[in-house]
Amino acid sequence: MEAFSNELNYILLLPLLAVIGILMARRWPNVREGVSIITGILVFYFTWRVYQQVAQNNIVELKWLEILPGLSLHFKVDALGAVFSLVAGFLWIITTLYAIGYMRGHDEKHQTRFYSCFAIAISAAMGVAYSENLFTLFVFYEILTLSTYPLVTHAGTDKAKEGGRTYLGILISTSIFLFLPAIIITWVVAGTLSFSQGGVFTTSTSTILMSFLLILYVFGVGKAALMPIHRWLPAAMVAPTPVSALLHAVAVVKAGVFSVLKICVFIFGADALQNLEITQWLIYIAGFTILMSSLIAMRQDNLKKRLAYSTISQLGYVTLGALLISQSAVVGSTLHIVMHAFGKITLFFCAGAIYVAHHKTQVSEVDGMGKVMPLTFAAFGLASLSIIGLPPLGGMWSKWFLMLGSLDSGYFSMLIVLSISSLLNIVYLLEIPARAFFKPAPENARLEEAPSISVLAIMITSLMCIAMFVYASDLHQFLLEAGLGS
Repeated sequence: MEAFSNELNYILLLPLLAVIGILMARRWPNVREGVSIITGILVFYFTWRVYQQVAQNNIVELKWLEILPGLSLHFKVDALGAVFSLVAGFLWIITTLYAIGYMRGHDEKHQTRFYSCFAIAISAAMGVAYSENLFTLFVFYEILTLSTYPLVTHAGTDKAKEGGRTYLGILISTSIFLFLPAIIITWVVAGTLSFSQGGVFTTSTSTILMSFLLILYVFGVGKAALMPIHRWLPAAMVAPTPVSALLHAVAVVKAGVFSVLKICVFIFGADALQNLEITQWLIYIAGFTILMSSLIAMRQDNLKKRLAYSTISQLGYVTLGALLISQSAVVGSTLHIVMHAFGKITLFFCAGAIYVAHHKTQVSEVDGMGKVMPLTFAAFGLASLSIIGLPPLGGMWSKWFLMLGSLDSGYFSMLIVLSISSLLNIVYLLEIPARAFFKPAPENARLEEAPSISVLAIMITSLMCIAMFVYASDLHQFLLEAGLGS
């Protein structure tokens, strides 16, 4: 176990060491960005090693510090954390490649600060992924919030500062007034904060108290963006596109729904959730979030805002699966974290490429641009089909299992919600490549893609949408053998 404990140290500390290298190389951009890429490759290698150890049923555990008896910074890797960290580690590399082209192509200022905060955010996301208990999760969850605030306000404009205030205000206030009290009450009532198979509460725990706690957790984890705790996400779209990619695919929102999923499975457990009447109401709120966000997305002409509301809807899928708590639903939620990560990061990469190459930000401005940026809009169409849930793309499998989970849990209404949502996905996502390829091209149109390194990143993530369809069975088998959701 010792060797694998060391690997957890490498994963958590290498990004922080990279910050030192990034700051020291601030005058040499190639060296600075080389530090980010090399560190990303190393971190991904170690996350892959940890994933393999979990697949072999080996214990991967590390304790940093015990503050009080039963209250410690403690890491222990389960199947859910292994999957989340693997995706975040891989996408750090790809997002860094994309950011090099974007940040240079747009001549962004404060690039050293950008790469430094990005590295801290990745370390925090890994801390969330590997948390053995709620206290550890909370600490790294808050570090993630604070480290991404400078990224949201990167532009330094009044609009960026206003978006940053909304971002920080909502996420910090939900943590302080909802999430933290829920953790304290759990510690007092259950006597532990450790994640445990089947949950930590006994059969004698008051159902009223557990219902209250479930509400605090679901809305206190503001990064999950369940309505009405969602306004921070569209507000944060003032950030540069690589930051939007970080928010939507690599770390922030995925850390939110990951936390909700882990709390539902390992703090409450299936038996407790199914016996709480409030669970049903929260399921309906998740369903409402899925549909309402899709309807709002259809009305957005700003491309990044349309994608932001799409993300809120897709996060609702994961929260829904966590609350349904059947094995199929939990597996579907975990798969959706992965599938949505690759699909949505591709869409944001494409939005940024359009902006860098042609300074267009509105859906109404992309008419005919498929002839100008064929690779970008082909990737956009591919990723859209994955999020819609059509084969042969990865998004099909996560939606399939979420629909099965809805039936297993007796919520036929949620099957209808997921079906309607997929139809709405078609309307607000496929409109964009359709306008790009089937509308007349702009006058004097010429082939001009974004910087080649950014296009390379787009190609990799879009092809991963196909790969996830092919290799989803391996991931599904891994989750089942680990007992997730059982």
